[in-house]
Amino acid sequence: YTGSGNSLGIVAGRLSYVLGLHGPSLVIDTACSSSLVAVHLACMSLRAGECSVALAGGANLILSPESNVALSKAHMMARDGRCKTFDEAADGYVRSEGCCIIVLKRLSDAVSVGDRILAVVRGSAVNHDGRSGGLTAPNGPAQAAVMRKALKAAGVNASEVGYVETHGTGTALGDPIEVETLVAVMGSERSPENPLAIGSVKTNIGHTEAASGVAGLMKTVLALRHH
Repeated sequence: YTGSGNSLGIVAGRLSYVLGLHGPSLVIDTACSSSLVAVHLACMSLRAGECSVALAGGANLILSPESNVALSKAHMMARDGRCKTFDEAADGYVRSEGCCIIVLKRLSDAVSVGDRILAVVRGSAVNHDGRSGGLTAPNGPAQAAVMRKALKAAGVNASEVGYVETHGTGTALGDPIEVETLVAVMGSERSPENPLAIGSVKTNIGHTEAASGVAGLMKTVLALRHH
């Protein structure tokens, strides 16, 4: 089983095999955004009629020390083992493990069969920084562009958004760029009586890397339900 067991591409196929699923089955690897890109593609597949139900998510297991060593040498890891997102003491992130899966259906289908609907994905968007300040450095203009694209796809005005679950790893470089971008996109038409709350699940469970996007999505859904 070594060949099939160690192939990243077989992970989704194994789930489809075990569960007897026949729709599109693929593995997405876009680093930290992998699970959210999977959600984006799952929604597109549902809209295109390629499937009637979609499972999307991610998993992260730390099975060897090599990545920890490389990240430590790059000074990306927090010395105290905590993600201190948006904190003055932010000095890096901490890796963690997790597995997150969500079930997606077209809203009309879910309503027609009486499913318990936890939230609605109104829209999504994906882009890339392109040639920017550095391969691992965040890029404000690209972040702003994808936010505006997602808002347009969802048919939502920036001023209507009350909460943003951020990438928020707890780094001195990434956090300020993300906050400044949110101010530029979400703050221009916002009054003091209509504040924008932001947060990051990484401060609770650490950075689950490939699974972190859906972990943040799950947190946001729970926040909506228990508001």
